[in-house]
Amino acid sequence: MADSRTSRPSEGLGSSSPAPAVTRAAAVLEALAEAPTGRLTLSDLARELGIPKSSTSNLLLALEEARLITRDGAEFALGRKLVELGAAYLSRLDEVQEFYKYCEQAPTLSGETVRIAMLDGDHVIYLARYEGHPAVRLTSNIGDKMPVSLCAVGKALAARLHEHDIEAMFPDDRELPVMTKHSLRTGAELKAQLPKIREKGFAFEDEESTVGVVCLAVPVPTHGAHGPSLGLSVTALKATYSEEQGALMVKELKELARSLGNPMG
Repeated sequence: MADSRTSRPSEGLGSSSPAPAVTRAAAVLEALAEAPTGRLTLSDLARELGIPKSSTSNLLLALEEARLITRDGAEFALGRKLVELGAAYLSRLDEVQEFYKYCEQAPTLSGETVRIAMLDGDHVIYLARYEGHPAVRLTSNIGDKMPVSLCAVGKALAARLHEHDIEAMFPDDRELPVMTKHSLRTGAELKAQLPKIREKGFAFEDEESTVGVVCLAVPVPTHGAHGPSLGLSVTALKATYSEEQGALMVKELKELARSLGNPMG
């Protein structure tokens, strides 16, 4: 009779996956990315994955050999190979290359901090950042994730979602992350802004993620059935911001959005 201990399927993260090692490797990278210090020990990661230390150790060894992670004593951190992979991904996005070209010659945006972001669930990921205004450096960098409710580009992209998706993602009583006293606090508050965003064609963030900073954003028209959901945003200091300046910013953002969304370039 077979020993039940050897015939029992493995437990923990990825046990039901068709490729458990891949699922667990991805979880390791995500855990390291989300760690406050950027570093975790073998014990930390074993607990995160819910698998034995021996299995986690083998997984970490393979990731280290692939240069996806690095080891410093008893701690592990993300490896430089991920930068190469990220750069390769971005270099193949025509939208990113066009984004930089436009920002450099735009009358207004060339002097501002402009970013392009991609919707990822209830967050956005920043793909590129044009530095035209060195004074505004308190905002997100390339690769950073930001909750939809805390940024203009997130709200602009949320406004394009189907109503049932918005309801599922942001029920009225959902508590939203808060970064300043101006941050939206519930799903109901976020949804109340979406009709006006659709009507105006752009979203506005007023010190909701960073005190003293405002942001305007527009969505990029969908590029193909399977293309990413992209948005553009421009950041400005509230102390020097004016509605006239905002109108010029939105005009150029929409021109850039139309260019990026046009498959003919």
